[in-house]
Amino acid sequence: MKIKKGKWSQFLHKIRFKYRVTVINENTLEEFWHVRLSRFSLLLYGSILIFTTFILLAALVVFTPVKYYLPGYNESGDRSAIIHESMMVDSLLKQMKLQDSYLKVVKSIIAGEIPSDSVKSLDSIALKERAQVLMEKSDREKAFVEDYENAEKYNLTSLATKENENIFVFFKPVNGVVSSSFDPESGQYGISVLTAKNESVVSVLAGTVVYTGFTFDQGWVIQIQHDENYISVYKNNTLLLKKQGSKVRAGEAIAFTGEESSGKAGNQFYFELWKQGKSVNPEEVIFY
Repeated sequence: MKIKKGKWSQFLHKIRFKYRVTVINENTLEEFWHVRLSRFSLLLYGSILIFTTFILLAALVVFTPVKYYLPGYNESGDRSAIIHESMMVDSLLKQMKLQDSYLKVVKSIIAGEIPSDSVKSLDSIALKERAQVLMEKSDREKAFVEDYENAEKYNLTSLATKENENIFVFFKPVNGVVSSSFDPESGQYGISVLTAKNESVVSVLAGTVVYTGFTFDQGWVIQIQHDENYISVYKNNTLLLKKQGSKVRAGEAIAFTGEESSGKAGNQFYFELWKQGKSVNPEEVIFY
């Protein structure tokens, strides 16, 4: 135990023993500067110097642009930023293409290169005449109605409790051939129409545009709210002529479709008609 205590006291003496470090002028041998340091103080000051240097270097890397020159720093973040910027560029190019198509159509209309479409007016007249014929009653119907009214004249339960619904004449949303019919059981809530290139899309009834948007699966989409809670949906358009909140008339052009090859099922015009949240078969109210 005495030997161990002797070694420990010698060790403490060594680390506490102070050495004098002197700087002397070589010509005059005059002492210029001196300092007294022990091994313990030298170790302490060295540790503080190393720790301070580490803190300064870490702050330099974190808070200055020097970090961007270090290999492997923030590579994942740069990759996400590059992908985001490339998607933005692609969207801008697609929007520029659509704007260019719109300007070409406007220039053609101003120059008179696009002739007026007389088919729609002829179709509307034929539909109105057909509706008028369907509304006319035969002699047998008139006799039945007259007998029924005379029999129920004083029956209070026969009084009508609500007004008759309006009769609508629907326009064709687009000219073409129906390639896929209404089948709600398989998820087909509308009809697909095979159209020609640059075919105009018209509103089936008068109403207000309540939605416009673009999706990768359905292209440009526009929805119109009509009277009697009818909503018409027009999908797979290549250019929209109306914006949300616009008032449209029946038969007024609202979009263009068929810009791309219409031989692909994904590029065919798609139309849906809804009433009070329930899908309606468009072929039952629109004659194709």
